[in-house]
Amino acid sequence: MRENIMLIYQTYPYLINGSLITIGLVCGALGLGFVLGVPMAVGQVYGNKFISGVISLYVWFFRGLPVLVLLFLFYFGLFTLIQLNLSAFTSAILVLGLRSAAYQSQIFRGSIKSIGEGQMLAALSLGMKKYTAIFNIILPQALRISIPGWSNEYAILLKDSAITYAIGVMEILTRANFVATRTYQPMPVYFLAGIIFIILTYGGVKLLNILENRVKTPGYGEER
Repeated sequence: MRENIMLIYQTYPYLINGSLITIGLVCGALGLGFVLGVPMAVGQVYGNKFISGVISLYVWFFRGLPVLVLLFLFYFGLFTLIQLNLSAFTSAILVLGLRSAAYQSQIFRGSIKSIGEGQMLAALSLGMKKYTAIFNIILPQALRISIPGWSNEYAILLKDSAITYAIGVMEILTRANFVATRTYQPMPVYFLAGIIFIILTYGGVKLLNILENRVKTPGYGEER
């Protein structure tokens, strides 16, 4: 028992440094997914059949393949084929971000469709352009409504980030695996890694809950 505690004490700075890599992965992928996911959602709701079809194909592709397959496909396949020399960290952000965009687009799509159609008709009847109504009336409401779903995407993305150990990203699990292999004591190391993941999950979700309460539309939903 004492040896396990000592190992945890000696290892935690190394894993904490890995958690910074994990946070960078999640923030980068979540941000990329947001930037791509919002216009994709708008395109699916308000675009023509061609645009909606292309986006649906994209969503189908990235939601249909496991994360590990996507990582190998892009890192060892596509990026090598087109001679794009990216680090494992950058490649992981791109792949996780592209995949997250597929999921986030469906979160935002559902939120946009939950806005009453009458609001768009009212804006158009006042002479407002369609894109102006989307950006000034529909999206501000939809983004607020989507925060709970976005919070769930954060938690999923955080856990998915552990898979990037397969291409050598020095995140929490990769470092825990190194220590476990060298010390032949996997239990305390993976236990510590699990605790760090729980803290990151709880902390991130808590922050998003605070954001949700601060920006939610008055009268919408119930007080917590």
